[in-house]
Amino acid sequence: MAIERIEIDLLRLPYVHFFETSFGRSHDRTFSLIKVFEGGACGWGECVAEEAPLYSGETTETAWHVMREFLVPLVFRKGLVEPEDFAREAAVFRGNRMAKAGIELALWDLKAKKAGRPLRELYGGRRAEIEAGVSCGIEDSLSDLVARVGDYLDQGYRRIKIKIKPGWDAAACAAVRERFPDIMLQADANGAYALKDLEVLKSLDAYDLLMIEQPFAPYDLWDHARLQREMATPVCLDESVLSLDTARAAVEMGSCRVVNIKVGRVGGVVEARRIHDYCEAQGVPVWCGGMLECGIGRAHNLHVASLENFRYPNDLSASRRYYKEDVVDPAIELSGPGTIRVPDGPGIGVNPVESRIALASLRREIFK
Repeated sequence: MAIERIEIDLLRLPYVHFFETSFGRSHDRTFSLIKVFEGGACGWGECVAEEAPLYSGETTETAWHVMREFLVPLVFRKGLVEPEDFAREAAVFRGNRMAKAGIELALWDLKAKKAGRPLRELYGGRRAEIEAGVSCGIEDSLSDLVARVGDYLDQGYRRIKIKIKPGWDAAACAAVRERFPDIMLQADANGAYALKDLEVLKSLDAYDLLMIEQPFAPYDLWDHARLQREMATPVCLDESVLSLDTARAAVEMGSCRVVNIKVGRVGGVVEARRIHDYCEAQGVPVWCGGMLECGIGRAHNLHVASLENFRYPNDLSASRRYYKEDVVDPAIELSGPGTIRVPDGPGIGVNPVESRIALASLRREIFK
């Protein structure tokens, strides 16, 4: 059999509350959904490229272009159905990992649905329930931050991540730690600091953080290594880890003690599993980061996070953390204190709601 049709939708969903990082403040999210059709079955993927090239050099428009002009024609030209085959063939195109991941994820969902199995079984995942964490953006005041953390704890989250940037770091950590002395707390800088900020970053050791995520720019493995030597808090790399090769360089250089795996950032599940397996062999724990996905990408992440070496709580919160109405049914919800159950239906295990997707859609293109 071969893929008969591919559909790509560009969507925009409003957040229930603004989300601010060191990149700036956002009130909504623009992203793409991909559907692949074969033999009466349909697989869904999500491309996490954002509207502006801030977290990544990819954007919604560049990803659309690459999918339309290169990746979709590749699928049809080569007769690709298996996600592993797609990953191998798509490697001829440099970069554009988020675009590649969107299509690969749809092929994984299709494969699992045809087999009548949940995705985690195809991946070798062992967990039926994963530890979930929640990410708090930069707020208008420290009191607002503390109140929002308290609300998330009341909802059942047990690990809290706060975004930091120069001028919103030690005081933010101190305010949260003073009010909630025993919670699992970590900080994420999204590359906002430089080596000149070494003493400020080292001062965060006082707040008993699980880790500090991506303090320096993505390319700066050397300075991350220096920081990790001088800092007791584990450094976690996110944007720096684009592939198995960059993960290996970071681990061998001592640039981090923890690795964040985002399927979109590394180009798909095939590469994510390679990174997972390498880190497991090296005794380096990983966890699954989020890109504020809708329920389709979020469900995909839950299946990936069922793998053995995802040892920290993941950025996989409930749908209502970000969206008033998600585009899947049932919505992703906490299944217990600080946990989310991995959907156990075929494929991603949740049902995309076409009417909601159509309402949020800005553009759709169909390829045959």
